[in-house]
Amino acid sequence: MKAVQITGFGTPDVLLVNEVDRPAPGAGDVLVAVEASSVNGHDTLVRSGGLRMVSGRRFPIGFGLDFAGVVAAVGADVRGHRVGDRVWGTVHPREKHAVAGAAEYVVVPADRVAAAPAGISSIEAASLVVAGATALIGLRDTVRLAAGERVLVRGAAGGVGTAAVQLAHAMGGHVTALARDRHAAALRDLGADEVFDYGTTTSDRIGPFDVIFDTVGSELNCYRSRLTRTGRMVTIGLSGPAFAAIAASSVHGSRRIRAFSANPDAAVLRDLAGYVASGAVRPVVDSVYPLADIVVAHQGFERGGVLGKHVVAVAG
Repeated sequence: MKAVQITGFGTPDVLLVNEVDRPAPGAGDVLVAVEASSVNGHDTLVRSGGLRMVSGRRFPIGFGLDFAGVVAAVGADVRGHRVGDRVWGTVHPREKHAVAGAAEYVVVPADRVAAAPAGISSIEAASLVVAGATALIGLRDTVRLAAGERVLVRGAAGGVGTAAVQLAHAMGGHVTALARDRHAAALRDLGADEVFDYGTTTSDRIGPFDVIFDTVGSELNCYRSRLTRTGRMVTIGLSGPAFAAIAASSVHGSRRIRAFSANPDAAVLRDLAGYVASGAVRPVVDSVYPLADIVVAHQGFERGGVLGKHVVAVAG
């Protein structure tokens, strides 16, 4: 079968579509025939070597944090999944995988997959797995957004940002989106009450906010100053300066900046599927690439400026 792997760290050009043996599920595992995967920031960090502590230096390393497809086989002791079920899920982000989601087949523990939402394609489902779960964990579980609170989503046009706008709206928040001006109409359609152009809007011109959901990782202290007295801020844009801002903010009680691990289990994926089924969250796909164009998909992701997700079509 075909699987995306690297044999060394570097730019998108190091990504290879290799022929490898099809994996077999062990006890408690599910084998999924993958139909689609997406490109995530985690993937680019692993590829560049920024997560050597996780991936290690033993090659090959497989790619694709998330996937959507059909159950092809189940191991012993698996309950709740049957051959032919449509599912979505993730590989474990803190483990090294020789074969991951960007492959024709992937094996994962049964508790890392859940029934995919009905009524959407695998391409659309793949666009939401990590992005939607990250937004849900951040807003619901980390900052505990309450109805009526004012929410700022920075980087609102990206995959996680578009999911966060929709979920914050569904949870009853008053949503302000910060993104490129050309995406304003689309973000309002997704549930944003206000949209500001990040290129011309400085932090002192907006707010205050009860919750800030940040996907960018820069100017965190400037935006933290726009929190209310009981405000909460969370970021997924982790970098050296971001870690410094997080550490410095730890003395400010509830106004500190939090980071979190988006490592969704089946329960989170089921909850996310419920939002999709209700119509509160819908997929936002910017571009679709065949598996053979995985290099181009990563190049597009790194250029930025998109609305939604870059998705890789593995089958079909």
